[in-house]
Amino acid sequence: MDRYILAAEEPLPILPLPGELIVGIIAFGLLLFVLNRYAVPRFEALYTERTEAIEGGLKRAQETQAEADQAKQRYEEQLAGLRAEAARIRDDARAEGAQIKAELRAQAEEEAARIRVRGEEQLAAARDQAVRRLRAEIGGLSVQLAERIIGDSLADDARRSATVDSFLSELDGLAERGETARAGGAS
Repeated sequence: MDRYILAAEEPLPILPLPGELIVGIIAFGLLLFVLNRYAVPRFEALYTERTEAIEGGLKRAQETQAEADQAKQRYEEQLAGLRAEAARIRDDARAEGAQIKAELRAQAEEEAARIRVRGEEQLAAARDQAVRRLRAEIGGLSVQLAERIIGDSLADDARRSATVDSFLSELDGLAERGETARAGGAS
């Protein structure tokens, strides 16, 4: 039993001595006081500064995002305006192209009409010239024929001209009656 008693009289190694305990509590109190007095306000200031920086950054990011959205909206409006302008320009170009095409067509038709009229005039002139040559030739042949039939010379120009004119008038009358008869039979 003696052993047990000896163990109870010795202090426990886990428990600090009362002097050490008092010095530790005072040192801990001083440490808390110094930390609360100097370190905690600096931590609070840093925390507040970081919070403001983060919130400022977020605010700037939101403002930048809002500006970007506005710029995008302006860009889209300008793009829509440009697309409308491009469509209007295309429509104007098509209308102008159609107008130019119509003008060129009208000019071509006018030119074709002029060429046709010129051709008809040239044809009429050639026909008149051919009729005059044929009249002269037929007149000469009819005078020769008449001289042979009559046996009389038609040397007088007035007699010759009168004979040729009467013969040609008879031929024209026959030609007109033939055309009228053909026209009446065709209808």
